[in-house]
Amino acid sequence: MPWIVGVSGASGTPYAAAVLRALLAAGESVDLVVSRASRLTLLDETGISFRDAHWRDDLREWLARGADGKPGTFDVDLGGHADGEDDGQNAGDRVRYWAAGDLAAGPSSGSYATKGMLIVPASTACVAGVALGLSKDLLQRAASVTLKERRPLVVAVRETPLNGQTLRHLVALDEAGASVVPASPAFYAGATHIQDLVDFVAGRVLDAAGVGHGLYRRWKGEIGGGSRPPA
Repeated sequence: MPWIVGVSGASGTPYAAAVLRALLAAGESVDLVVSRASRLTLLDETGISFRDAHWRDDLREWLARGADGKPGTFDVDLGGHADGEDDGQNAGDRVRYWAAGDLAAGPSSGSYATKGMLIVPASTACVAGVALGLSKDLLQRAASVTLKERRPLVVAVRETPLNGQTLRHLVALDEAGASVVPASPAFYAGATHIQDLVDFVAGRVLDAAGVGHGLYRRWKGEIGGGSRPPA
């Protein structure tokens, strides 16, 4: 069963890329939904145009880019096969893309089996839509289905400052069973590069979903441990 990864229009597309790379590295399957608004953010933050007809090529370029914008930082095999069959030989066989406007897509139904859903980054508009059950696109519909089926939903909200309305929406999501994970990097893990800060947030998203990873150095109860080189 796949994890649904929804990418909304908030700033923070490197967070989504880090989560996607880690899921694929962990051997997980992914159903990807990229909202229309997030395409504008992705274009602004990376220069990449995400196109439905060429999603695999665009996703490969996106996942290869580091948080500092440098192309070719990561090596991710998204070759895939023309017949669409999964032989387990590369990460591309474990990614399925659904257009945001396709409300007849698999994730729009509770009978479509998934492990849960990660929304990263989550804009305040996306948070409001999911909290109110608007289902205006596939991303919001898939999130509503995830909640109603009592599957894990992780919402990585990225906005500051937060007003009362958004805070109430986040409380509503928490009460509905979602995990709210603000995109707030920490520094105790010994970050020395922007990618370290991005990976920390991505790692906390995966922690909330129960997916194993090695994206950041965990706290071990030792003061100053983050300033020492990894063992």
